[in-house]
Amino acid sequence: MTRRFDAQGQAAPMRPPAQKPGGDRPRALTFTAFGLASEAEPVAPGLHIVATPIGNLRDITIRALATLAAADAVLAEDTRVTRTLLAHYGITTPLLAYHEHSNEAVRERMVARLRAGEALALVSDAGTPLVSDPGYKLVQAAIAAGIAITPVPGPSAVMTALVAAGLPTDRFFFEGFLPQKAGARRNRLEALIRVPGTLVLFESPHRLPEMLADAAAVLGPDRPAAVTRELTKFYETIRRDTLGALSERFAQDGAPKGEIVVIIGAATTPERTAEDDTALDALLRSALERHSIKDAASLVADQTGQPRRLVYARALVLARSEG
Repeated sequence: MTRRFDAQGQAAPMRPPAQKPGGDRPRALTFTAFGLASEAEPVAPGLHIVATPIGNLRDITIRALATLAAADAVLAEDTRVTRTLLAHYGITTPLLAYHEHSNEAVRERMVARLRAGEALALVSDAGTPLVSDPGYKLVQAAIAAGIAITPVPGPSAVMTALVAAGLPTDRFFFEGFLPQKAGARRNRLEALIRVPGTLVLFESPHRLPEMLADAAAVLGPDRPAAVTRELTKFYETIRRDTLGALSERFAQDGAPKGEIVVIIGAATTPERTAEDDTALDALLRSALERHSIKDAASLVADQTGQPRRLVYARALVLARSEG
């Protein structure tokens, strides 16, 4: 017997599926899970943001399956990846490509379909759409057009790695991918030094050893960290240690394979005191008598170990107030 569920997971009465326009044979709004065929109620018109597994195909909700089965089309970052997921659950919803190279004309076509009353499901290759993903542009366009946005929550590489790392989770900052070039990467890491929370970063496997070396050099080798690889998959591994130790380990072992999420503990520097600020100002005033603002800030930052951006910002304030 075929079961029918609505998008909220509630059992619904059986009724025949709606006919396609033009009298074509209707598409069955069905999915197969646990060896049983289930039929989904049509979902409301609008854009449905559907989270999908990050590796293990069993990590998907019944609501997500029902939404994917009932939608008029699924907008996929890579249709080949999403086709595998849909086939696994016996879903025959048409697939359309929507990715970082999709232009304004593509978004306009999608919005036009939404305005016409269709229900479109947006997915990424893995996890929750819009997180380090180009889908936000379509969501912005849909909101501007007055289209309803419905989130269908589920797997997230960010949250999965965070809870597995063993580091504080009460406050965290998602950075995503750091710049590829070493200089820009170090500059960005400097900007993250004082973030008062656990850092969550994505990284390509072949860049991981270089990134860890830069992170240890800029953020400090004693910061606790974790490198998670292939989360939810057969070869899932989690390495927990200090940044310095992890950097050495991956420098020796080389680049790993698979999807990588790096978790780095928050800075533990003590609160600055009024005495600290007075001492910094004194050093800057002395340096500003002989050097430009930029050079004075650089010299004092090297002397005190304070972040260059912080010292430069203070040097600007002093130069303007005493100029």
